[in-house]
Amino acid sequence: MTSTLDRVPTDAPHHEARTSSDATPRRRVSAWRSRLGDALWLLPPLLIGLIVNAINLGGSPQRIDDEGTYAAQAWSIANLGELTHYTYWYDHPPLGWIQIAAWAGLTDAWDRYDVAVIAARESMLVATAIAAVLLWFLVRRIGFARLTASVAMAVFLLSPLAVQFHRQVYLDNIATAWLLGAFLLAMSRRAQLLGYIGAAAAFGVAVLTKETYLLALPLLAWMMWRGADRTTRRYTLSVAAAVLAIVGLTYVAFALVKGEVAPGPGRVSLWDGLAFQLASRDGSGSLFDPESLFSRTVGLWWQLDSVLVVTALAAAVAALAVRRLRPWAIALLALTAFMFRGGYLPVPYVIMLLPFAAIVVAGMGQVAVEALRSRVTVRRFGGVAVASGLVVALVAAGPLWATQLRGFLLADLDRPLRDAEAWMTQNAPADARMLVDDAMWVDLVRAGFERENVVWYYKADTDPDVQELAPDGWRDYDYVLTTDSMRTFPTEFPTVRQAIENSAVVASFGEGAQKVDVRLVDAAQAALAQAADGDLYAARSVAGQQVLQNPDVGVPGEEQDLLISGVVDGRILLTLGQLSAGGRVDVADIVQLEGDPSGVHRRLVVSSFAGQDARGDGPGADALLRFYESLSGPLRPVSVDRADSGVIITFSPDEPVDLLPRPTA
Repeated sequence: MTSTLDRVPTDAPHHEARTSSDATPRRRVSAWRSRLGDALWLLPPLLIGLIVNAINLGGSPQRIDDEGTYAAQAWSIANLGELTHYTYWYDHPPLGWIQIAAWAGLTDAWDRYDVAVIAARESMLVATAIAAVLLWFLVRRIGFARLTASVAMAVFLLSPLAVQFHRQVYLDNIATAWLLGAFLLAMSRRAQLLGYIGAAAAFGVAVLTKETYLLALPLLAWMMWRGADRTTRRYTLSVAAAVLAIVGLTYVAFALVKGEVAPGPGRVSLWDGLAFQLASRDGSGSLFDPESLFSRTVGLWWQLDSVLVVTALAAAVAALAVRRLRPWAIALLALTAFMFRGGYLPVPYVIMLLPFAAIVVAGMGQVAVEALRSRVTVRRFGGVAVASGLVVALVAAGPLWATQLRGFLLADLDRPLRDAEAWMTQNAPADARMLVDDAMWVDLVRAGFERENVVWYYKADTDPDVQELAPDGWRDYDYVLTTDSMRTFPTEFPTVRQAIENSAVVASFGEGAQKVDVRLVDAAQAALAQAADGDLYAARSVAGQQVLQNPDVGVPGEEQDLLISGVVDGRILLTLGQLSAGGRVDVADIVQLEGDPSGVHRRLVVSSFAGQDARGDGPGADALLRFYESLSGPLRPVSVDRADSGVIITFSPDEPVDLLPRPTA
């Protein structure tokens, strides 16, 4: 049966249209009034969804390594005249970041943003807007009401799972827009040959944007076969297949022109890239292994929106009994089942599932309403069951979505990365050589560091050109900027692991998964600094560990590494011990002074003392001021100030060398 919420569009598939025998005569609606009606239903969820996705675009989620890679590749096209910032090795077709580069170039995005990844995220917002509009018209073309199309769009744009991945720089977001365009063109009833040619070309672009979208080919082929006019089916499908083959072969032709189709000594090849992606890449493990990539990936999806995950799969199972939803439900279930094949599961794989989930969830909502209005008892019973499930899902989704979306709109999770970049710009020598997360690569190069000295950590052990510039491995690096991605990096890459093991934290920003540490590698500046100070670093480390063992001194987790590493001024360590004799002391922050090349942290922020608040005009601040102002000689600070964060105590860079006892062998 057709929708009772709205009439089926005039361009709906022929098997959904009303026949003259059961249609109720009605006046024809003019084209402009129909378009106006579409706009009134389409624009509100679109604008709300885009506003939610755009607010705090650079604050949450924190940018990650993959985003940095795609942003750096796009930036390299316009600024370096190269396809990537390192050797292009056919891991993905380049069309995806070419599109990012095109948007950034046309809109001057690289110059409008200080952070390159955020400039690239703007193109994700554009791709998501296009995909949302195409989804709305696709739901209408399937045969559903305008309200249903708007609900599908809202799910696609506002689910916390969708917001997380639509904001991030993933090629899947661009490919989704092309895929939905291909489906829409494949369902065209007018000028079918042109529609099929367009569908094949759009699908080819989707696959060359992100190769995993080839998994949607069976659904597209089935739609074309089922919808093709029988008298011209063989011809139209043959032409469409030829167009798709031509688009796909452009990638092969690109490799052929460069002489990189087959493997050879000292060169990359298309064959090796495909072999890595399809066969030799490590699998993601089992869902039931909590340490596996598979489990962590699915756990992330579940944490973001467990309600949508359960509702979409349940709706897909129920939709198998609904003719117009059946192909979309099969596609969603098949793509979900494909995850369990035992191979590699990309973290953004869920992006391809989102439009199918939105279609089946919104579509089953309309089907439930239609069933409830039916006079057939069996249909009404089924409608009650489906409607009840959707109501429960809606009630459960309310508080979850509100909490998650509030975090996206308000949290500044990216600040630790920005602070680490600023620290490097202000404190690291211009010729410093560093291992970094790719999320920072473009920003540090634009800040003035030599391109060859800013090394994406993944390339340190995998790119021969990079290894030639660092023949001594980790010893040839001065700094390591560690992020969560680097801390969980596979241990079979020795250069990164050894550089981290042989380095000391000189600056730390953020906490938990967002934490970014600036580490000084012992083989370079750290060794020189420690040699100049004798064994003062070791003495500070011993004293710092003693402070951490004191139950009356509270130190935040991100500052504890500083104490252990021996980079906290000895006067801070000594005075904290003295203060603890008078009551509990809570440390808010330990900071390095700007322009201090030693890497030693000489500014202390105390938020409470002896059980009293030391922030602002708190009574604990008065006691702290009296204590530090009473000190004399080498322990006296250069300044003691009140602040909203606590009392700020600053010591001079001239640290006495005999304050701390030297550790014995």
